[in-house]
Amino acid sequence: MSDHSIPAVFMRGGTSKAIMFHARDLPRARAEWDPIFLAAMGSPDPYGRQLDGMGGGVSSLSKVCVLAPSTREDADIDYTFAQVQIRDARVDYRGNCGNMSSAVGPFAVDEGLVAASGEAALVRIFNTNTEKLIHARFPLRNGRARIDGDLAIPGVSGTGAPVRLDFLRPGGATTGRLLPTSRVRDRLEIPDLGAIEVSLVDAANACVFVRAADVGLRGTELPDALEGDAALLRRLDTIRAHASVAMGIAPTMAAARTIRVVPFVGIVAPPAEARTLGGETLPAEGADITARVISNGQPHRALPLTISLCMAVAAGIEGTVVAEAARRTGEGALRLGMPSGVLTVAADVGRDDDGSWVARSGSFYRTARRLFDGRVWVGAET
Repeated sequence: MSDHSIPAVFMRGGTSKAIMFHARDLPRARAEWDPIFLAAMGSPDPYGRQLDGMGGGVSSLSKVCVLAPSTREDADIDYTFAQVQIRDARVDYRGNCGNMSSAVGPFAVDEGLVAASGEAALVRIFNTNTEKLIHARFPLRNGRARIDGDLAIPGVSGTGAPVRLDFLRPGGATTGRLLPTSRVRDRLEIPDLGAIEVSLVDAANACVFVRAADVGLRGTELPDALEGDAALLRRLDTIRAHASVAMGIAPTMAAARTIRVVPFVGIVAPPAEARTLGGETLPAEGADITARVISNGQPHRALPLTISLCMAVAAGIEGTVVAEAARRTGEGALRLGMPSGVLTVAADVGRDDDGSWVARSGSFYRTARRLFDGRVWVGAET
């Protein structure tokens, strides 16, 4: 057995799972984190299953969160998110995970990082990846985060206690600008596809939004169908790389292909009847837009929350391909039709004093649960 282990907690946050570490239990030098996270998750794995670690072979199950008390006056907790690649020996810190953000507040309270009492807690979170603030509100029981509740979220069986997340001023999380090119639409020249119209939006995480029809899709395809089309995934990754350069995330196409987390690829279409992963039929009137998301080269079973927020923001910006596809735009919550059902996201979008678009906030509800705590074994070589 390995002779090196680190205290850790394993948690579900929304439709993701991650290992949660206290920063105090990790080396001070950030450069020393990567081998620990890779070993803990079982990466790199050429078989794509991460059987020798805690990962689950898909990007939503290959995540790490690092927490520490914040020295900022406007935050209680500093939260760093790490996306561990599955087949490659690489850890990416360029984006945040909205789903795992829902686990940060409960973790902080239960671990004694934040004192809380009464019936509910407010934990102010500073995400170091995006340098953005998130407010998490959730119910308490005997000074600890409640687990039981009646909130059901698409993609997770059963119900749990609601965790409300408010992302404050989420624009420019990756690039520093809500509209990185200052335009609501751009045309990208894609080899073997030609000119394709996209919207490049950066709220909570950067995303390139593309019409489903422009890439030969209806928009209602389930993840297995998308994953089985290697040519399609290559085209979408090429679009992602071109968007990365256009948004200023990467200086060259070669560099863009090494940055796997951002931008995400959001595929949008008008509301349409669709089958869900649970075998149910989602009627066209049950959602305001049809959405699919690709990240790390994989189609998501349930939409990433940061990109759901970005999509809701984009729907409120006149002229984007998202606003064009959505049944409703402007104020009010947006219902996203996705493979696991419907996700509702509220975004406050408007014009600033100089006439530019601004995202004031975005909100949604998740559930979270501690699955186990103890020590994770990472090997003496780390």
